[in-house]
Amino acid sequence: MKDTGWIAATEFVRHPSMVGSAFPASARMVRRMLAPLDWSNIKTLVEYGPGSGRFTFEMLRRMRPDAQLIAIETSQAFVAKLREQCDDPRLVVVEGSARDVRRHIAAETCGRADCILTGLPFSTLGDAEADIIMHETALALKPTAVLAAYQMRTAIGPLIDRNFAQVRRDFEWCNIPPCHLYWATGPFKAPKTARLHLISSR
Repeated sequence: MKDTGWIAATEFVRHPSMVGSAFPASARMVRRMLAPLDWSNIKTLVEYGPGSGRFTFEMLRRMRPDAQLIAIETSQAFVAKLREQCDDPRLVVVEGSARDVRRHIAAETCGRADCILTGLPFSTLGDAEADIIMHETALALKPTAVLAAYQMRTAIGPLIDRNFAQVRRDFEWCNIPPCHLYWATGPFKAPKTARLHLISSR
């Protein structure tokens, strides 16, 4: 099996629209991203695009013994590497799309998620795809849940504003590349017709 760094670089070249960066997140950014989360109250956690597992393993260190982490990844190489590297029963690595998050959660547990973490590059996704993923994310979260996101660009901002009541923003320079950080709460449960209107109006 190839080493994690080589897989990350290869997948970034092959699928730049789905892999945010060829470099792993810095330890400082991981700490800042995860610090505001209330780990004592997170039982079901979802990660979009775990990649090499930089955030995945740090979240497992913070999670409750009875919690579960559903990591949704489109890359077969990343999926295989994560499954090989981690035998923690709390981690479920799923090969699939974030747009199917509710189906992936339903397959593993009851109810909705307490937190979703994403590093998916929303700036390179198509408008319709990005809108669907964010809408499905809001539907997949509990009313008291949080969406945590780290992004190179700010394209995700309007999507969060349309789907969540409150958002806290920050920025981390100590990363390659530097990233915008978001923590959003109060997910709106907009009807499907409203989402379709947003897509068609662009």
